[in-house]
Order: sequence, then structure tokens, then C-alpha cells
Amino acid sequence: MSEAPDPEVVELAGRIFDLARTGDAQALAAYVDAGVSADLTNDNGDTLVMLAAYHGHAAAVRALLERGADANRANDKGQTPLAGAVFKGADDVVRALLDGGADPAAGQPSAIDTARMFGKAELLTLFGAA
Repeated sequence: MSEAPDPEVVELAGRIFDLARTGDAQALAAYVDAGVSADLTNDNGDTLVMLAAYHGHAAAVRALLERGADANRANDKGQTPLAGAVFKGADDVVRALLDGGADPAAGQPSAIDTARMFGKAELLTLFGAA
């Protein structure tokens, strides 16, 4: 039987996830530099990169990737940050993720599948899937 999580740790994690949602790249970088996992996940399996990407924060995505975050880590639904960025139409985030090693074919649906669903021919070309 596992112990209940420390409420202070849960509160801190919540604040860090909020930093990803709001795109505070400097604060996220400071937390990761201080020892927080760059691949910290919430109860849905969303990483800090996923949250920053989905909310359109390219600088936060870059800061996390520069600190070792996994650009391809899927959440519990099989969604990747790159597919989320394609869905949201955040082209600057798409480029940041690609620069950080994101695989357009990863996940379900993949970023390629998502680009096809939304008729984003320029992204299909960028992904080499046109």
C-alpha cells in the first residue's frame, strides 16, 4: 500500500504545471535546473512540454527541451506535444518541437495524421509527408 502524496509536493507540482500552461519559460527553467524532472507528468500523463505546447508557448517548450525533456513523450491518450501543437495551429511551437527532435509520425493520432485531418499542407510538406 502506497503512502498518500505530501500535500505540499502536490501543491508545488500544480504550480509548476500552471507555469507550463502560462508559458513562464524562465521559472520553468529555474525549477528544472533546481532538480524538477523536465518530464514531470500530471495525472493524465501530460508532461510540462505537452502543456506548454498545447497552450502555444514556444519559448517554454524550447527551455524544457534544452533541459532534456522528451519531445515525443505521449500522454495517457497517446497524444504527443507535436500533434497538440498542430491541432492548436501553433506553428512556432511546431518548429520548436521539430528542432528539439519531435517525430511527426509518433503518437495516436500522429502530427502527420492531425495535419491531414485539418488540411495543413504546409505542415505535411515540413514533415516530409506531402
